[in-house]
Amino acid sequence: MLAIVGSSQSARAQIWPQKPVKIIVPFAPGGNSDGIARLIAQPLGDAFGQQFVVENRPAAVGAVAAEAVARSSADGHMLLMGSPTQIAILPVTTKTAYDPVKDFAPISVIGTNPYVLLVHPRIPANTLAEFVDYARGRPDKLDYVAPVFGGLSHLTTVLFLKRAGLEMTPVSYKGGAAPLADVIAGHVPIYFATLSEAMSQAKSGAIRLLAVSSEKRVPQIADVPTFAESGFSGFKALTWNGLMAPAATPRDTIDRVAKEVSRAAKDAAFAERLAAFGVDPLGNTPEEFAAMIAADIALWGEAVKIAGVQAK
Repeated sequence: MLAIVGSSQSARAQIWPQKPVKIIVPFAPGGNSDGIARLIAQPLGDAFGQQFVVENRPAAVGAVAAEAVARSSADGHMLLMGSPTQIAILPVTTKTAYDPVKDFAPISVIGTNPYVLLVHPRIPANTLAEFVDYARGRPDKLDYVAPVFGGLSHLTTVLFLKRAGLEMTPVSYKGGAAPLADVIAGHVPIYFATLSEAMSQAKSGAIRLLAVSSEKRVPQIADVPTFAESGFSGFKALTWNGLMAPAATPRDTIDRVAKEVSRAAKDAAFAERLAAFGVDPLGNTPEEFAAMIAADIALWGEAVKIAGVQAK
């Protein structure tokens, strides 16, 4: 009987997809996650002969989207465009109706996006070392942008401040506020922005980029050193966008999608389109993605404790 059931499941997986596949994006249209989802939808649709339709569900910082996918039929026809926010942070800072590990099957990370420490030009520092020296002489005198308290930018800053032994004050935002515009205007002088945000002003002179949080320098801002190069070895903080499915989704379906994501990530034209978002292509295996998630849960869990973010 078990052999018959296994054969039946395998047969269903082989004829997948039987209808259009939804990619649920936990953020509003127009952002990085939405753009990346729409980019990957095309090669996946071409590979499998079915439409991959992007659907945005931005409520509750993406918790609604994650729960919808976790509770959907595990037939491979609804996937989550996941990010560290839904998988590593929300389950710690809020009471989510899903388990980030037990309720999902990781498929593949499409791309990663590092953070860049940027400052207003009035900060007299051209290197990370100069900035640290400047800030150490002004404990609690400097403000930094924290777009969302308990969000990735805020927590990345918290980890760095802890590592550097610095004290600064977070400035949080609500609604449609534009924190980068505040830095350019000089209202708040310091910001850990994603590469996507920093790229738009990288050459304008309106901001100064001091270090990037990836392991290696990124081609979009090749003259900006990494934190490791600047004396902070081991400091790495990335956001990512990856496809995930309900936990019981057939492994054959998971592997087939992961293979096509990997194929797309290796395509020069696709990589160039991702680069326009400040994103580096990855296309890793489900096992590698699972290892990333485990590391992120530990990293951001530590940051939440340091930041003193209270669970809601």
